Parts: sequence; structure tokens; C-alpha cells
Amino acid sequence: MTTFTIHDVTKTFTNGEVEEQVLNGINLTLQEGELTALVGASGSGKSTLLTIAAGLQRASDGQVQFEGNNLIAMTQEEIRKIRASKFGFVFQSAHLVPFLTVEDQLMLMLDVSESKMTKREQQAEVTKILNMVDMNHRKDAYPSSLSGGEKQRVAIARAIIHRPKILFADEPTASLDSKRSRDVMTLIRDLTKTLNITTLMVTHDEEMLSYADHIITMKDGLIV
Repeated sequence: MTTFTIHDVTKTFTNGEVEEQVLNGINLTLQEGELTALVGASGSGKSTLLTIAAGLQRASDGQVQFEGNNLIAMTQEEIRKIRASKFGFVFQSAHLVPFLTVEDQLMLMLDVSESKMTKREQQAEVTKILNMVDMNHRKDAYPSSLSGGEKQRVAIARAIIHRPKILFADEPTASLDSKRSRDVMTLIRDLTKTLNITTLMVTHDEEMLSYADHIITMKDGLIV
């Protein structure tokens, strides 16, 4: 089932009197339960495309269609609500809150997403998700005591705790060694299938492409 469509998206940046077109009419369709990887050289436009798809910046023209809405035409508040409730994010750095335990990181995300669950239901959901990422035994730990791989597992758990429709992953393995990178990619792939999430990932690591259902190569703001 199609859940996300990018149609004829362009992005132009202005630096003084100079205009630079970073995206040149991008068309892309994403499906439920599939992981799509965006690859390309630095400056190819892949990260710009990801941030536009995620509503983190606006396109200059085109449409980003999600659940019948064009994100480009929505207000910032409308986009914020969609990001909080329907989107999940994993970045190169885990960005965990240093003074919160692993369990509390996820509880906070449920509060931010305006979860309708009771506290008891939230705690049960946190336990379930932490078991899925093999981190429930570390639920009382603080980020300073976690390894890089463990931090990224918690970041993934936080990104999916509210059961988002779309997961955006920007270089999720860039700060990890090869073994931990494979572990994280296996986890992202498996969660995409198990939870029927639509995942869009930017990566520069060709070894990670084997985990993707689709590979989109970008060059000079175009899909090639």
C-alpha cells in the first residue's frame, strides 16, 4: 500500500544574488513495510530530500503527499503535529537526554506524541518496545553508561514507541563500527517489517544497502 508520495519536488537556495537548485523535480513513492535507501555523493541532494519529506524544511515547489495531505501546503503547527504523532526519526547521533533513564526517554516521547494511553499502558508499551530492541535489561541506565550501539538501539526504540507510520533515518550507522552497524541495520529492517512501517534512510555506506528493499541513487539533485 502506498503511504507517501513525493511529486515534482524542487528546492532552491539563495545565497546573495546566486541561486542554487539542490533538487530538480524529484518523484518518489514509498510503500508500507519497505525500507528505501537514498544514496549518492555529498551534495547530491539526498539529505535535503529527506528533510523535506520529513517536514523539517519546505520545498520550493511540488507536493509531499501523506494521508491525503500535502505537507508543503500545511502550516508549521499542522506539520509539527504530524511529525510528533506519525513520524519517527533516527539520526547519526542518538541525541538522548543525558539526565533521563532509558525507560524515561521513551515515556517522554509518548508524552510528546500526545499518547492517549494511561500511564500503566505506556509502561507496558515501553517494556514491549525495549524487548524488541533487546534493551529492557538496561531500562534504568543513563546514556553515559551505554555503548554507542546501545544508545542507537534506544534511539530507535524512542523513534518507534508511538508506532509512527513513517521512519526517517539519516546516516543511522555513521558513528558505529561495522558489527554494530550491521546489528542496527538488522534491527531497522526487522522493525520495518514487523511494525509495517515505511522507512526512508540516507546512507553513504554501501554495505548497508543490502538491508534495503529499494535503493535510490541521487546525483546533482536528480534521481538516476
